Formats: sequence, C-alpha cells, structure tokens
Amino acid sequence: MATQFKLCSFKTCPWVQRAAIVLRAKNVAYDITYINRDKRPDWFLAVSPHSKVPVLLVNDKEALFESNAIAEYLDETAAPRLHPEDPLARARNRAWTDYVSTFASAISNTAYSDSEEEFAARSAKMTEPFSKLNDALAKRGNAGPFFNGPKFSLVDAAYAPFLQRYTFMDRIKPLGILEKFPHLMAWRDALLAAPAVKASTVSNIEAVWQEGLITRKRWLKKYVSESVLGTDAAA
Repeated sequence: MATQFKLCSFKTCPWVQRAAIVLRAKNVAYDITYINRDKRPDWFLAVSPHSKVPVLLVNDKEALFESNAIAEYLDETAAPRLHPEDPLARARNRAWTDYVSTFASAISNTAYSDSEEEFAARSAKMTEPFSKLNDALAKRGNAGPFFNGPKFSLVDAAYAPFLQRYTFMDRIKPLGILEKFPHLMAWRDALLAAPAVKASTVSNIEAVWQEGLITRKRWLKKYVSESVLGTDAAA
C-alpha cells in the first residue's frame, strides 16, 4: 500500500509551501488540511511540539514537524532525489538551506512592519542576505537556472516561497532591491516559473497574502485594495 501523506497548513505559510514544493517536485500525492491560525485544534497541538506548521502526517500514524526534516525525509523516501549525489555538493546545499532562515526573516520582518519607519529600516537590512546569496549563485559553477544547474533541488524548494513573498511585497510597494542582484533575480524568475512551485499553494495565494496584511493590521495594508477581503475564505 502506498504511503499516505497529509500536510497541515495555514494557507499563506511559506514553510508549509516548502514541503508542498518537494511533494510536487516528486509527484507524490498528498492531502492538505488548513487549520485556523488563531484557534489551533487540540489534535494539531498534540502532534506539533512548537504549535507551528508544517506538520506532515504519515499514514495517520507518524507526525513529522519542521520543514527541513520533512524535506529531507521525502528526499530519502521518494524519487527523484533532489539532493546532489556528490557529498561535497550535498553538504554545500545543506549549508545554504540552513541559511534560508536568515534570508526569510529579512523578508518576513519587512513585510510585517508596523510603521513606515520600521519598514524602511527593515527593508534596508535585506541587502546583506540578498548579496550573500547572489554571490553564492555567481560562484556556483553552473549556468542555472536552478541552484545546482538544470535540476531542481531542495535548496530551490527552500528559497522559492520567500522569493515569492518578496515579489508579492515588491508589487504593492516597489523596493528596488532585487534588481541590484542579477543572479538572485534570475534565480527568482526560474523558481516562480517552476511547475512544482506554481502548484504548491492555493490558486489565489497573492490575494490571500495581501488580505493577511489587512487582517493583521500591518503598515503595508495601506497599499492593498480592500477588494481582497474574503479571499482567504474563498481559497
């Protein structure tokens, strides 16, 4: 009997999207259940030590938490392998995958700023992680379009959700940061066009993400049309 997977999520969670991208890249069937961020059910709290998503339920028996652990498990159990076969390249991939939390924080902290001053200060801090990743892409020794060349990898799955969130933010309040880093911008474009990434969220993810700025009363909500209200329920 085939392994059954159920992914527990909030609709806009980039960390869950990372797991979904890996599942999609491997053509692994899965169900997804969306829980209420503000009223997390008891069954979820019982299987998520941090009370956070993602959680991957395996055959309704085992519960895996933390997006990196889920991605590594899937890569060990389902083809095709997304990690490089070469041990040094694989270690390098894992190191840059570990850096995703720093990269992600710079983007998320900016998006969820509470004032114009805070937004300006936080957006300025994105330059450093963007520069470091751009340098890594410049030195990777291949022509792309993905981190390891033509083959999609776990590093790509890790960064795609956050480059997508940067793009959502940039569309409502142009930042002019990514344009300074051509390797990173080309990688972003390739990732967002990848079938596994495009299929990894609800179809109206950008509108749902924008609605979250309004409902969470973030400063960027001033640039969002109230027409997006209700899109989360419709997703």
